[in-house]
Amino acid sequence: MDITALARPEILDMQAYASARSSMSADGILLNANEAPGTLLDDPGFARLELNRYPAPQPAALVERLAGMYGIDPGRLLVTRGSDEGIDLLVRVFCRAGRDAIAECPPCFGMYRIAATIQGADVISVPRLAEEGFRIDADALTAAIQADDGIRIVFLTSPANPTGDSIAPAVMERVLEACRDRCMLVLDEAYIEFSGQESASGLVADNPQLVVLRTLSKAWAAAGLRCGSVIANPEVIDLLRRVMAPYPLTAPAVDAALRVTDAGMAASQREMITAILRRKGELVAFLEDQPWVLDLWPGDANFVLLRAEDAEGLSGWCGERNIRIRNFHGQPMLDNCVRLSIGSDEEMGALTAALDAYGKAR
Repeated sequence: MDITALARPEILDMQAYASARSSMSADGILLNANEAPGTLLDDPGFARLELNRYPAPQPAALVERLAGMYGIDPGRLLVTRGSDEGIDLLVRVFCRAGRDAIAECPPCFGMYRIAATIQGADVISVPRLAEEGFRIDADALTAAIQADDGIRIVFLTSPANPTGDSIAPAVMERVLEACRDRCMLVLDEAYIEFSGQESASGLVADNPQLVVLRTLSKAWAAAGLRCGSVIANPEVIDLLRRVMAPYPLTAPAVDAALRVTDAGMAASQREMITAILRRKGELVAFLEDQPWVLDLWPGDANFVLLRAEDAEGLSGWCGERNIRIRNFHGQPMLDNCVRLSIGSDEEMGALTAALDAYGKAR
């Protein structure tokens, strides 16, 4: 089927805003965008960025860099302000308020539900199997997809947040097939670099219903840039650009993203990931010996999830020592669960010292 048939009719009928940068070249004397003729900042670094000018909506150098990293054609990539913007754009394009729905598999990243709620779309929840390491319930998910014609997007994450589990290729293929000609499947791969798992981006060209989300926030140590990517077929990219802000990416963020992803940074990035995984292994070994840890899910990302005897008490203990951990107590399926991100050697030393003292003080 024509995948654009799943989009909201009003989005199909609209024309994207034609900004000064998208409608004509940025060369020559620029008197078409009501910009200032120069910058007030005389610092050479800022002068180089031409902050008085609106940036390109989708800077070619960055699009090509990220597409090369992810092994796809540049025409299948949209740069966004983090994965959050990609999630929001997808829901706005494919979900009609009061009529359509998304499907998610909790516990999962909260922005899927928030984006749907803002859009007025329903949320169909298909819980993960907690007793089986929080794996996806493929039977229940595919049944839900086939039973509800209102589902327009299925959101999955691999590795998942906050559980850290990865989706098996066979399960991915099964859900992908269930979505064919029915709805979009959005696979969030924010943490994939930590897992060793192969990206699904290579499947996009042959599966128009598939969208993959990537980000520089985690394994590229650039959360402050707010730089993510939507990988999809050109028809979907075109629809997303219709509802995207005309100048979504700032010149300093684009410049920094190009620096972070320069080929010369590859070795440093690999070393950072190796170090994070080493520290994670050390933390897991420590936690496995703690009697107050009732359940432990190491997962495949840069964090671990655990169930403590008293998550509130544990979170408070760490907070008193200026250590912030994520307390999920009270959320469905996550009673007394906390998530511990993997930091530097010094930070992990402080954390294990605090946790050791907590165990002895019980």
